[in-house]
Amino acid sequence: MPAYNVKICFPCQAKGYAHGDLTYCIQEELKHGSVIGNIAKDLGLELGRLASRKARVDMEGSEKQYVGINMRNGDLFVAARIDREEHCGEKPNCVLKFDLLLENPLELHRLSLQVQDINDNEPIFPKDIIKLEIRESTEKGAKYRINAAHDADIGQNTVQSYILQQNPNFVLNIQTSPGRKYGELVLDKKLDREEQHELKIILTAVDGGSPRRSGTVVIHVTVLDANDNAPVFTEAVYTARLPENSPLKTAVITVSAADADDGINGEVTYEFSRLSDQSQTLFSLDSKTGEIIVTGNIDYEERSKYEVFIEAKDGYGLSSEAKVIIDISDVNDNSPQILYPAPEGSSFMTELVPKAAHGGSLVSKVIAVDADSGQNAWLSYHIVKATDPGLFTIGLHSGEIRTQRDISESDSMKQNLIVAVKDNGQPSLSATCAMYLLISDNLAEVPELKDISYDEKNSKLTSYLIIALVSVSTFFLTFIIIILGVRFCRRRKPRLLFDGAVAIPGAYLPPNYADVDGTGTLRSAYNYDAYLTTGSRTSDFKFVSSYNDNTLPADQTLKKSPTEFADMFGDSDASPEVGINSVTCLKVLARRYLFLCSGAKCSWRSDLFRPGGAETRICNRKCCQRSEPGAGRIIKS
Repeated sequence: MPAYNVKICFPCQAKGYAHGDLTYCIQEELKHGSVIGNIAKDLGLELGRLASRKARVDMEGSEKQYVGINMRNGDLFVAARIDREEHCGEKPNCVLKFDLLLENPLELHRLSLQVQDINDNEPIFPKDIIKLEIRESTEKGAKYRINAAHDADIGQNTVQSYILQQNPNFVLNIQTSPGRKYGELVLDKKLDREEQHELKIILTAVDGGSPRRSGTVVIHVTVLDANDNAPVFTEAVYTARLPENSPLKTAVITVSAADADDGINGEVTYEFSRLSDQSQTLFSLDSKTGEIIVTGNIDYEERSKYEVFIEAKDGYGLSSEAKVIIDISDVNDNSPQILYPAPEGSSFMTELVPKAAHGGSLVSKVIAVDADSGQNAWLSYHIVKATDPGLFTIGLHSGEIRTQRDISESDSMKQNLIVAVKDNGQPSLSATCAMYLLISDNLAEVPELKDISYDEKNSKLTSYLIIALVSVSTFFLTFIIIILGVRFCRRRKPRLLFDGAVAIPGAYLPPNYADVDGTGTLRSAYNYDAYLTTGSRTSDFKFVSSYNDNTLPADQTLKKSPTEFADMFGDSDASPEVGINSVTCLKVLARRYLFLCSGAKCSWRSDLFRPGGAETRICNRKCCQRSEPGAGRIIKS
């Protein structure tokens, strides 16, 4: 089971195309693949249909995929490194917004990731060495501001305290201002330049995370003569407004500070005292004039406000600080982004419209977003091209496509719409998409769509699969028919004896092979194999089986001449005409009756056999399946 590094905060649902928000709370810097939560379970989605409905997650204002969906189990997992400081900077609440989009039917869920800060950054001072020049005449209790250490984390993970190395002249006071803490170096004992002309003291900034992180700086104190006036800014807080996408070297604002001292003590220089890593790449400060200029790309969608602190310092280390707030104004630099239907090339979507749809029926909806803000993000929808211009209409601000009238039989089954989405900026930016509509009650009625793109590779693969399936099915059916035919022929075909003799077991002779006329009984039943030939005028009898202990053994035979053969059954004027051309089978039933089944004719032969004076009828009651001239089988039972 995967470990869940997340908890669900404030889930809610609402009906419609855009469903309710679902918020997850996660820590930043989670490893790739870490499970955030089971989105299928939390939203009540069918797990088996996530892949078929092409579920995907898009982040607002970013093309990078930070989270993904496991289609097999519905888990929402981390797909890329999420750095809270990168996305939210110093904001106390960092929320990343995503859209979960499912198709067939269309569903849109708003997802939010509340990224919690971890202590992954240590405090950093703006400089490795802080230089102070203090006149030896300075009285005890003088205070010197130390530039605050910057910690990219927030809350308890940011700077909480400072520790000053033990020394005989200075102590440290920690001051708190809204959102930050800084240290003041307080002169506890007057300096004596003749005794010590410089000091080096280590200052350590410690945050409140677990485990704690710290950063250090060296304070280099040079003992000078008197400089009793620090620079003073004309304003404590400066404000400036800057449009996004401003060119490089654009002037933002100029700060100014004055020093009442003369000479070198009155020369003021400017520097950033506290600046985030991101701001360092966007702004620069002229140390002599105090002018702030643009040195990077300003993007309103990335950040809308910057706060920087500027320190004014005279020639001997006295300084003061002012705050500069830079508000970024939005310009219309982002075109609308269409979420549904998906852009052509990524997937192909067609909406099915019932034939019975009445005027005003909802057919589909175009969904789009704009990364800009204010009126630059107000979107309007327009149909710029349609197969039948009077059949469909679209909501100006909703994007809902509805039928303008009842659908008639004369309307084309295939309807193509080109929809343009425009924002309200100056100048207005737009995006277009194509919507394919099929007027039919079921897919079986839809004709071949030659003008709609498809994946040729998948189409060929499908054709190959169909051909292979038909071939295998045909071969299998042919094989089954052949097997059934062979088995049927074998059941109809008589068994052959060696040397041309025909052997037909009694079990294969139906009752109508012989007809019995006369009376008489037998005390026992006998089975014989008789081979009758026309050339040698001899016959061979072989006992096949016996149902009486007094019968001959099965391996003995009675070889008789025609005369002897006739004596056994009666007088005969002619030699046996058994088997001429067509005799195949002879069955003798009872003691005094003989029936000869012939493949040629049925005749009375009273002169052939006369056993006991009874008549013998030679009759073709049923033709045998195979005829062998000159051979026959006699079975007496």
